[in-house]
Amino acid sequence: MKLSVTSWSFPQCDLAEAASIARAIGLDGIDLGYFYRAALDKDRLLAEPQAYGAELRRALPLPAANLYHLFGADPAERNLAQSPPDARNLADFNAALAFCRAVGAPTIFVLPGLLGPGQSRASALASTAEALKPMVEAADGTGVTVTVEPHVHSYLESPELAAALIDKVPGLALTLDPAHFAVIGYRQDEIEALVPHAGHVHLRQARPGALQAKMEEGTLNFPAFFAALRDAGYDGWLAIEYVHQAYMATVHDDVLSETVRMRDAFRAWSAA
Repeated sequence: MKLSVTSWSFPQCDLAEAASIARAIGLDGIDLGYFYRAALDKDRLLAEPQAYGAELRRALPLPAANLYHLFGADPAERNLAQSPPDARNLADFNAALAFCRAVGAPTIFVLPGLLGPGQSRASALASTAEALKPMVEAADGTGVTVTVEPHVHSYLESPELAAALIDKVPGLALTLDPAHFAVIGYRQDEIEALVPHAGHVHLRQARPGALQAKMEEGTLNFPAFFAALRDAGYDGWLAIEYVHQAYMATVHDDVLSETVRMRDAFRAWSAA
């Protein structure tokens, strides 16, 4: 397992600066996305994915660990729970997939979608599954794994529903962020039941009622979580995702200090 950091963790830094911070503190990679000053040029990515990906692969001081692809301008627009599926999403996904291959990112993650008016969780899950199947098929044989992130405020907020989506879409994996389950009260053993389905992992401390917490103020047992990943055969990226943003009041932590503390927690566990 290797450590990366999400580029959106440092909203006032451009991508080169965020990657340089990651390298300076001894991390192995950086996750890419469309947010803040470190944002990728989404229009260019969709128009010339191979050239843009190859250019960034040469320019970045360390590898790209993942691409977080958002279909619309925000999580609600063109989200995967809508029915019928928006045909533009598959076309954009194919460009994002080509970008991942060119930049060297082994995984791409998308969001499952949000409930529409009158929609149930079951119907949202069915719509997401139908939207994801051709994307997973497109990625088959490319070396890029398609993942979806269960997250608070989506319809996919329980370990049971996350497992049900995996069952409906063969080849799909999860971007597993324990914080999104811990914040709404799931026990760690319930979260760790999803570890065999992990294709990418996010790390930050959390507790019931708080999506992000300082290391000593959260309830997640990271040595146990790292061991569960190891025992399941996971050997991918662990992306440290402390953030400074308005979403779920995640503006109160020193992102750099907490990133280093998570790095040190993993190193101590690995050394043992």
